[in-house]
Amino acid sequence: MIEAKNISKSFGKKLVFDNADISVADGSICGLVGINGAGKSTLLRIIAGVLTADGGTVTVDGEPIYENKRVKRGLMFISDDPYFDFDINGEKLGKFFSVMYDMDGKVFGHYVEKFSLDLKKPLRNLSKGLKRQIFIAVALACRPKILLLDEAFDGLDPLARLEFKRGIIELQESGSTVVISSHSLRELEDICDSFILIDRNTVKVCGKIEDALDNIFKLQLVFKDGMTKDAFVAAMTAGGEGVPSGADGADAVPFECLRFDTLGRVVTAVLRGDKNTVMTKIDGLQPIVADEIPMDFEDYFIEEVRRADGEGR
Repeated sequence: MIEAKNISKSFGKKLVFDNADISVADGSICGLVGINGAGKSTLLRIIAGVLTADGGTVTVDGEPIYENKRVKRGLMFISDDPYFDFDINGEKLGKFFSVMYDMDGKVFGHYVEKFSLDLKKPLRNLSKGLKRQIFIAVALACRPKILLLDEAFDGLDPLARLEFKRGIIELQESGSTVVISSHSLRELEDICDSFILIDRNTVKVCGKIEDALDNIFKLQLVFKDGMTKDAFVAAMTAGGEGVPSGADGADAVPFECLRFDTLGRVVTAVLRGDKNTVMTKIDGLQPIVADEIPMDFEDYFIEEVRRADGEGR
């Protein structure tokens, strides 16, 4: 298990993390998400032991990572823009990593073939996508216990993305743990079972993707005489028997109204809570239409960030 407790990190006067905590279970594929500049790359570097935190601890199975050669031997970090020597090619890169890891040559060859890679060409002459595919082939062939990937889908074509996803899933099935950051949240949703959302110098929320999506839902509602957010919250608080006037009773609402947009009589609402309980109360308001709109992980991310920015409240 990867655990980080009370992590703090600053670069000069810029605060990146302030008492952030994470936990990644063994054998999981964890998506690391956040807006640009939130600190995803910094967190991956701290977990990898490339950077030291100003405060707090990072451990793997209870052992500190930084300057721990035994733990690091089972860990691989592929950054957004990996460093390589000026003249190195894919063949030499594979040999270099085979010195540090128990690299499976057959697996490496498999992905070289799948990606149609030319290992003789210097990496400096390759596109970003082709360079990334070579590093991916190396990472999957090394079969590390922990694989950390920063913006790993960037520059990959659709076929390469598909092969990469299959490789990550196979790596997980062999017992490895993968932490992967990406701006493509729909790509992460395809393969990740858990997530970490970074926002405002800390870990805002983390957990199972399935649980997060089960707890938040989007509805399109149409009311005969229209509806305001205040009236909606008040009615739900009162048990759904009409629309009362007066006190809002917001603290007693057994759900959270993350967003409430109106266009004429049509309402688009994003709510958090027990769906069955909420829908029963909404039925009591006698809407003309009450349809659920499918939500994916990207929608969830947007709503969480909107809430942090004070929108949708």
